[in-house]
Amino acid sequence: MGSIPDLETTSHTSRISTVVPATPRRDQNCEFQLTYMDLLMKLHYIRPVYFFASEAVQGLTISDFKKPMFMLLDTYSHVSGRIRRSEAGRPFIKCNDAGVRIAEAYSDKTLKEWFHENGSYSVDGMVHDHVLGPDVSFSPLVFVKFTWFKCGGLSIGLSWAHVLGDAFSAFNFITKWSHILSGHMPPKSLHNPILSEPQFPQNSTFENPISIKKARVIGEYWLGANDNDVATHSFHFTFKQLQHLVTPKTKTSYFEVISAMLLKYIAHIRGEFGPKFVTICTSNISNREENECPNNGLVLSKFEADLASDISDLARLIAEKKMVENHIMKKLVESDEGKEDFIVYGSNLTFVDLEEAEIYGVKLNGHKPIMANCTFRGVGDEGVVLVLPPPPEDNGGGSNGRIVTVSLPEKELNQLKDKIVEEWSIV
Repeated sequence: MGSIPDLETTSHTSRISTVVPATPRRDQNCEFQLTYMDLLMKLHYIRPVYFFASEAVQGLTISDFKKPMFMLLDTYSHVSGRIRRSEAGRPFIKCNDAGVRIAEAYSDKTLKEWFHENGSYSVDGMVHDHVLGPDVSFSPLVFVKFTWFKCGGLSIGLSWAHVLGDAFSAFNFITKWSHILSGHMPPKSLHNPILSEPQFPQNSTFENPISIKKARVIGEYWLGANDNDVATHSFHFTFKQLQHLVTPKTKTSYFEVISAMLLKYIAHIRGEFGPKFVTICTSNISNREENECPNNGLVLSKFEADLASDISDLARLIAEKKMVENHIMKKLVESDEGKEDFIVYGSNLTFVDLEEAEIYGVKLNGHKPIMANCTFRGVGDEGVVLVLPPPPEDNGGGSNGRIVTVSLPEKELNQLKDKIVEEWSIV
């Protein structure tokens, strides 16, 4: 893979502009220091998309959408900065008010036509295909793409450099933008969350963590190279479909049960090449604050798969037996000042728990999205599985069922689709 593929295929981008903080910084030399986890995630990108019906967008223009971003960036000042390197080569963010990019696009389809042609949970082409590079010092860390549909509906696609923070932080950023659009005042300041500091156990030997691997990058881009074409598809498992797998006796979450089930399916597809170890990605913050600073509050754990177990037992083992590797990763990243490039999502088959993410917190004119989904860019060949909340109309008022977004090598993904259709009648 030697070039960045063009994914702008389903809509026509007509204009790209820049939004900067409303109040220029007095100190243009202010620096935002990146943590070991920020640097570990620098080749990945988070891409949530929100679809709104026409009544949610009535009376709103691109000017209306830009105004809240000016105010929001006053608080999230480093989000509009640019990457620089210290004399030792360690990346940091220079808070220079260079801004975020706004893309405007138009589709000749109605929302109904678009979903019919692309799938109920597809987000293809709704996010600007943005990565850092080739000159990272000029690359924006955030792109927001607004796509108007022929029916008057709208999609909002966010491309968020993972070096800024995790998916919870990305969702919180765009939710705060919508709050300001609705007339709320922007937060005056952000709180730094309390992250548990990974400790390297005494008398333990240092070894390379299983949950990550060193990456081959594409030229000067902050993007890992793949040996296979990785494709993405989303499945909606409803409450009724999942309830017989999650019982009080199992004491496991939907995330753990879905991870166990898909692990067994994918292992069957790969046969003797099936995963021996998988990576489990959960949050490092038990209670996310409303006005917390963007952060990569992630816990990365390895899990040795016992594929002979049934789904319930495997889910319980995932909950109880995964081994945290953050302490090894911190030592590895800090040893070379973050200059080395790593792949996290897809270095092993990776399962990401976003069950509690407030992806439906964004509102326009008081309306929630009719559908929201998220994909990751920069996924390695082993693939990634994201477990997300369902649409609000799902059984149980949105608290039950899950959207599961899977990125795998294309041939494997097609086999997984066939398996899920066969077992669950889910397209």
